[in-house]
Amino acid sequence: MAKLIVNTLLFQLGWCACVFGGDTLWLLIVAAVLAVHLLWTSSWAAEGKLLVSVFMAGSALDSFLLNLGVFDFGEPRTLIPLWLACLWLLLGTTLNHCLAWTAQPWWRGSLLGAVAAPLSYYAGARVAGVDLPYGTWQSLLLIGAIWALVMPVLHGFARLYRAQYEQKLRTRQST
Repeated sequence: MAKLIVNTLLFQLGWCACVFGGDTLWLLIVAAVLAVHLLWTSSWAAEGKLLVSVFMAGSALDSFLLNLGVFDFGEPRTLIPLWLACLWLLLGTTLNHCLAWTAQPWWRGSLLGAVAAPLSYYAGARVAGVDLPYGTWQSLLLIGAIWALVMPVLHGFARLYRAQYEQKLRTRQST
């Protein structure tokens, strides 16, 4: 239970560093959070694959939304800023830990995504000065709908990598 609380607190610390610090040395806090997380996990390989997958998928999704005009960072760009991409890494650290309860049944993840993601994006946008050109409510409803689908997919990544790790353990033990 203590590790779940620490996982939650580390995620929140990283979230604040990203949103309040932007693309500055505050991102070193994210690196520290990731280091602590990986030191505590039993499988660096499975967690590493998950973090990279969530980072890539999430960065692509948010960059797509950026190019659709959902986000405006105040300058022309085609990719999201590093601080926003780092939030995806931080989310990846929670899927097998403090957010594991949202994996089954699938609708828990969908519900959490539909409610919590728009709140997080709204708070992050307000703090970081990101505009939502389509309007606040329209953007948040779109983000909520997307995240209702995204969370079960991310949990699918976590389940896949956990299963691969467990299979390798069984193979090693049987030899």
